[in-house]
Amino acid sequence: MDELEIGGIKIRSRLITGSGKYRDDSLIPKVLEAAECDIITVALRRIDLDNPATNILTHIPKGKVLLPNTSGARTADEAVRLARLSRKMGYGDWIKIEVIQDQRFLLPDNDETVKASEILVKEGFIVMPYMNPDLGTARRLVNAGTASVMPLAAPIGSNKGLATEEMLRILLAEIKIPVIVDAGIGAPSHAAKAMEMGASAILLNTAIATADDPVKMAEAFKYAIRAGRLAYISGLAPVSVTAKASSPLTGFLGELKA
Repeated sequence: MDELEIGGIKIRSRLITGSGKYRDDSLIPKVLEAAECDIITVALRRIDLDNPATNILTHIPKGKVLLPNTSGARTADEAVRLARLSRKMGYGDWIKIEVIQDQRFLLPDNDETVKASEILVKEGFIVMPYMNPDLGTARRLVNAGTASVMPLAAPIGSNKGLATEEMLRILLAEIKIPVIVDAGIGAPSHAAKAMEMGASAILLNTAIATADDPVKMAEAFKYAIRAGRLAYISGLAPVSVTAKASSPLTGFLGELKA
């Protein structure tokens, strides 16, 4: 089986989903089942241990890898504090670093992300940083020891697709740890294309959670990501600027008669 390994754990599904924006959180288990996801992200600020009725974790089935994120952090220090809090709350060592100061486009602050990642890797966290697709930043994160890099395809929640395609191609060619395309994927075709390019996995939330039928959309993304991955490992045919006949251009009727 073509498995992905992150932080020493083998992951069967290359689709990672979030847990926000659902009109009804009770849909989450059905979405996870349809998508066959192994990993689900959850914002630490949404976990309310004092009120079990509204605690998002009650809707996440056992056996899933929980990936807490530092959504809401504006600096490296805030992200580090949230990660440490997550560990103390018993949610393990996996952490998705999100450091966002820009409140209009919600673009990650790469410098603060690197700072937080360097600290947390040294503390034994399995760090998966959300980032702008910049090669220099990605290399700094690799050198820091992160388990993956998670470049955005487009601004989070925009559903615009692969707006950063050319930058993603550079990262996919140069970065040797898992490159997980995160944010902006809006349609199964977007996800399939990213996987055809060589992405290790796709993380998305809005496209599923806000669909008319989130469960069926999760299934659609599952198959699109599988198809894209299979196409990548099979080796896509080369692109040509001119036409090339599928059959040899020989044996025309006129020639045969002559």
